[in-house]
Amino acid sequence: MSGMASVQQVGAGLADVLGRFRAGRTRAFSFGDGVPEAVMLTYDEFEDLGGEHKFTVGDEVVAPGELAGGLGAIVAAVRRGDGVPVVWGEDGEPEAVVMSTAQYRELRGDDQPPAGVVDDPTVRVYATEPLPGSRPLDLDEWAAGDPFTQELLAEIRAEERAPGDDR
Repeated sequence: MSGMASVQQVGAGLADVLGRFRAGRTRAFSFGDGVPEAVMLTYDEFEDLGGEHKFTVGDEVVAPGELAGGLGAIVAAVRRGDGVPVVWGEDGEPEAVVMSTAQYRELRGDDQPPAGVVDDPTVRVYATEPLPGSRPLDLDEWAAGDPFTQELLAEIRAEERAPGDDR
């Protein structure tokens, strides 16, 4: 069994999800029945990534109780490929969003995985090794073409120099 929450578990724990989001104790997470099917994220992340401009969302903020009752239908729509992001929160305040994993990838600007590959877009690993031919940054070389940058670099070096250091 995986550590991924099921649709039923998430629906039953929406108050806890909001509490963790409000306290900053959790980030976006995927959930589904056996595989990542949907993503729950804060409304702030959705907004910061331009979600309101990338997706059509309803004018109403869905209450947690209403979302709990309809989460199964929302994920079923996601499975069919016709779901839309759902904004939800308490007292009409947008606090969180439920969307498909494909929509979350689109929101972040990530590539979609190849067909048949199960991928959790909230857990991504990116190659961080230097590319062949990469070399360390040389500040003098970088500043060489700009007198203003050369001047700033000289000032920084002068401030960092210890008294009596004649470098």
